[in-house]
Amino acid sequence: MSFEDYKTKESVVVVYTGEGKGKTSAAVGLMARALGNRWKVAFIQFIKHWGVGEHAFIRDIQPVFGDDLLFYKGGKGFYAAGDISAEGITTDQHKQAAAETYFTAFNAATSGKFHLVICDEINNAVADGLLSTTQLKALIQKRHPTTSLCLTGRNFPKKLLPLVDIATDMAKIRHHYDDKYLANKGIDY
Repeated sequence: MSFEDYKTKESVVVVYTGEGKGKTSAAVGLMARALGNRWKVAFIQFIKHWGVGEHAFIRDIQPVFGDDLLFYKGGKGFYAAGDISAEGITTDQHKQAAAETYFTAFNAATSGKFHLVICDEINNAVADGLLSTTQLKALIQKRHPTTSLCLTGRNFPKKLLPLVDIATDMAKIRHHYDDKYLANKGIDY
């Protein structure tokens, strides 16, 4: 088989999921690649509300790319009913923030204005019940034909895998969190 036997797609759906580290890092790398090709990119953040390195980086490069880079930070922090959750944030507040962030992501993905829309941590929002699998499916299926979509976070619904073009499972082999060490600034966030 030669390269002439292969076709290209106008756009793709990319998923970075799994228990391992690197999902957001891969999405930021994809953003850099897209911007380097003079694409218009929307980076929509669903969970991380606190200051993390990628937010500072995007804020700092925003003036360089202007309208070619939309950044929306819509999450209220970690959410896990009965487990580690953002302090002082109710389930209803988490759901409202997820709904507003989804609205921003859906509009960006269906508008035809962006070549790439990254929905960072959207899979977590779905797995945690802040958004529905039906909403995630609609985002994938109703996106503009020329808009690629990147969906990150743990627990991407297996039943939606036939709708995506590239799916990478970030498998954890070892992580120091299991030995009761917190995340390291510059490495984990």
